[in-house]
Amino acid sequence: MILKNRQQSYLKSPTINRLLGGFALLLLSSCSEQAVEKLEGAAQGTTYHISYWSQTPVDSKAIADSITARFASLDKTLSNYRPDSTIETFNSTETTDSLAVGPEIVQLVRIARTVYEASAACYDLSIKPLFELWGFRGESLTIPDDTTLSNTLARIGMNKLEVVDDTHLRKTQADLKIDLSSIAQGYSVAAISAVLEQHGISNYLVEIGGELKTLGQKPNATAWRVAVERPLPNQQVMHKIISLPKDSAMAVMTSGTYRHYFDANGIRYSHILDARSGRPVSHDLVSVSVIYPDPTIADAWSTALLCLGQAEGLKAANTAKIPALFIQQQDQNLLETKSDALTALTTVVFH
Repeated sequence: MILKNRQQSYLKSPTINRLLGGFALLLLSSCSEQAVEKLEGAAQGTTYHISYWSQTPVDSKAIADSITARFASLDKTLSNYRPDSTIETFNSTETTDSLAVGPEIVQLVRIARTVYEASAACYDLSIKPLFELWGFRGESLTIPDDTTLSNTLARIGMNKLEVVDDTHLRKTQADLKIDLSSIAQGYSVAAISAVLEQHGISNYLVEIGGELKTLGQKPNATAWRVAVERPLPNQQVMHKIISLPKDSAMAVMTSGTYRHYFDANGIRYSHILDARSGRPVSHDLVSVSVIYPDPTIADAWSTALLCLGQAEGLKAANTAKIPALFIQQQDQNLLETKSDALTALTTVVFH
């Protein structure tokens, strides 16, 4: 068994951990595992692990080269830590004119807007200035005063971002800045999965920084199985095993408050910020896992639901029919709640 902590995100500086919290992936091995091709390494500020197999011969080198090239294109387009990326070029261009960003960023904005509206603006891609204000882009916490926080909040709001067409965006406020970290990790999983499928691979597991998608099954006809980490600080133990469906694609995206935080003056400050208040969330919901076919949608929703907290998050998940597992921490007890859609998802088995 291989237990891996979520590593750093490709959307951040390589010295900064992903703000969404930890997610451990446990790939449960089998005696037939030698038939599975494996690719792993570092990319985009995190690690990746890919397992795939095919009943017909494939060009393994061509697949590996295609994956490397796709990682490079994703990094150049979506990475907020690269000043020369497409998204950072957009951020640094302070204008209300239409700006070309390409189809991938526009697609992410459209998905994010749906989740923004469904979460009553708790989830918001324009939250980037708040991360910088609180010091979550560095190694130390900066607690802002009310005036500074209010001034920064005036720069936030996805309602200030317009989709012009399939390749252009427009800011209605020139200094608006977008952070894609809450959605592009899932999109990256989807993009690398698409590379495998373009090469005729229909049985795979793709994991990037703890976020994953599977399709098909193992060579011995058993399901791909993964396990999520117990959501408590300073621990690395298995919490729950998930068997994923063999006849359809499925992604598992988890957001948590328990890995990345600052402690100051007896108060714990989570890296999960509520865009409405501009402050770190303070509720007892420590982890949300969304299990959904589309990794991009699942990634955005896992962040939004965690931001909302248990009561509001569960209501939003049920309204949008999102399969989600909520874990609250009350003292040393962990309380699990499933959304209605997850309860009805019989193709996913929890152990």
